[in-house]
Amino acid sequence: MEGKNFSFAILKGFRFGLLLQFAVGPMCLIVFQTATAYGFIKGLSVVFAIALVDAFYIALSCVGVAAVMSRPGVQKTVKLIGCIVLVFSGVNTIFSAFHRNLLPDIPLFPDVTGGSLFMKGVVLTASNPLTIIFWSGMFSTQMIENNWKKEQLFLFAAGCVMATIVFLTGVSLIGSMASGFLPSALIQLLNAVVGFVLIGFGIKLLVKKDNARKTEEMA
Repeated sequence: MEGKNFSFAILKGFRFGLLLQFAVGPMCLIVFQTATAYGFIKGLSVVFAIALVDAFYIALSCVGVAAVMSRPGVQKTVKLIGCIVLVFSGVNTIFSAFHRNLLPDIPLFPDVTGGSLFMKGVVLTASNPLTIIFWSGMFSTQMIENNWKKEQLFLFAAGCVMATIVFLTGVSLIGSMASGFLPSALIQLLNAVVGFVLIGFGIKLLVKKDNARKTEEMA
């Protein structure tokens, strides 16, 4: 019976993780863009970077870091840093799509290697650590609804991370196959689109910060 509960927890986590992936975000586009430009293996390096940061944030949410992250002062600082990272990366990506460097002497990710792409994935995924609060709320809900123990919650989290790896590996595979018949102009356009998406998510962070401030003023 206990084994069935454990299987249910990991399966539920996998299903929930897939549901989150279908809400296509900037990292999904970056995996596709990377695989299209550099191939499946280098696309995988970004996938594992995303999964690693997700797993790290999930672990932090389980040990109570969300309580610190939910403080208004901390949130403002984190959102500002995340916004700067996303907007700068987005602008740099747009410049790169047209074979220009935003900072010629200090390129953001100078060498196109598995290691540099992995670090790019880590930096961009980590740019919004407020997801710790999301995971903390989600885990609390799951524990209450299912009367789970810590072991089952761990399996639920593992299922979520597995879903990220499986889904984005598929995206990387599709991107690598598409690179064979996509014209260079379309790949260039895709790179520019990814840049604008990153900028959009950065602005979204700023809007959320402003809305939070307005709410405080009205209270």
